[in-house]
Amino acid sequence: MKPVDKKIYLASKSPRRRELLRQVGIDFELLLLRSDGPRGPDVTEEVNPGEAPLDYVARVALEKAKFAAGLVVQRRMAARPVLTADTTVTIDGAILGKPANPNEATAMLQQLSGRTHQVLTSIAVASGDFSAQITQVSDVRFGVLSPAAIAAYCASSEPYDKAGGYGIQGPAAIFIEHITGSHSGIMGLPIYETVQLLRQAGLPYP
Repeated sequence: MKPVDKKIYLASKSPRRRELLRQVGIDFELLLLRSDGPRGPDVTEEVNPGEAPLDYVARVALEKAKFAAGLVVQRRMAARPVLTADTTVTIDGAILGKPANPNEATAMLQQLSGRTHQVLTSIAVASGDFSAQITQVSDVRFGVLSPAAIAAYCASSEPYDKAGGYGIQGPAAIFIEHITGSHSGIMGLPIYETVQLLRQAGLPYP
């Protein structure tokens, strides 16, 4: 299935991913997957028993891409590649999801304080019989966080919709001492790798 134009489908609810695509001039249309409701999510984000963080994030991103590409065919939508992504934060081999409450957010930040953790963002592109994937890994080091700083941050709305309880593009930027890797990848969509995959899918990006 050849793309009909340079536009893509983005199967993600993340406003940060939308901002990053707009930043580099990639035109997209949202194709949102169901994440809850009586029938449950279209693609589960549950971690399988014994699943390593790298395997987990790659599996979820690819499953989302293949499911969304199937919707394009099923709904007879214009033939365009589907882009999906999944981001997770890991430290000591454990996956840190999105904290559900201040206690969870506090515990996560205490664990990250003064240490280096990894942010894994896996992106996948699917279109017809084509699918491809790249996982980008960045190291992020936090400075030592005082109890007062953690409490003030967790009293805000910032931690609760983000893996690991923070976003590099928000107030938590003051916690970050050093990064090695991709700034956009830590935000949730590594732009360099994204364009590589879209080229492979047949889009004529320079």
